[in-house]
Amino acid sequence: MTVWDRPEPPARPVPLDRERIVAAAVALADEGGLEAVSLRKVAARLNAGPMRLYGYISTKEELLDLMVDEVQAEILPEEQLGDWREALRVLAHRTRQATLRHEWLADLLGGRPTLGPNGLAVAEAKLAALDGLADMDTVMRAVETVSAYFTGAIRREVANLRAERATGLSKRDWQRANGPHVTRMLATGRFPALSKAVHDGSDVDAEASFSTGLDWVLDAVAAKLTRPRA
Repeated sequence: MTVWDRPEPPARPVPLDRERIVAAAVALADEGGLEAVSLRKVAARLNAGPMRLYGYISTKEELLDLMVDEVQAEILPEEQLGDWREALRVLAHRTRQATLRHEWLADLLGGRPTLGPNGLAVAEAKLAALDGLADMDTVMRAVETVSAYFTGAIRREVANLRAERATGLSKRDWQRANGPHVTRMLATGRFPALSKAVHDGSDVDAEASFSTGLDWVLDAVAAKLTRPRA
């Protein structure tokens, strides 16, 4: 029986339920990452005995599933979305925004589908955006492609944020610190394409980069949707 189907035990002196447990776990992860989350630490935060939590959640994996589903509620848009392109764009941006609020989510994106009510609703919203526009295999590949793009882009952005905190160097500071080495390597003439990118390329912020890449992926999906069927 999954955690979604298993009933909760009756309440005891210290009020406890899955909602309180998940809220405490999310708070711990927001403060210290996934390594800060354990059933024992969650129990301590709730002033409850660790063994009581096992009546609600059997494993840390179940707790992580519940945490992800809780945050996925933030991804679901409140307003009615427009066409398929706007719908997928909004869902991608809301996923990025939710992950920047809860950086630990980046470590859990892209694995097996989440089966909680909010996770299923997010999956439904993605598929519904393209419903009727192509055969089901094309729809599924399109959703997978868009999801793969924003998952990778979000993970890269979070990795950069973590690197800044770990090193104490901003992106500009890191570039300045490594500039002499890069200049020497480019001067060898062995990396002409990279040299051109460094000297002629524009530096854009993470949000602009995310938006541009997403639009290009959506353009590719649009080309598939408009291609005549064989």
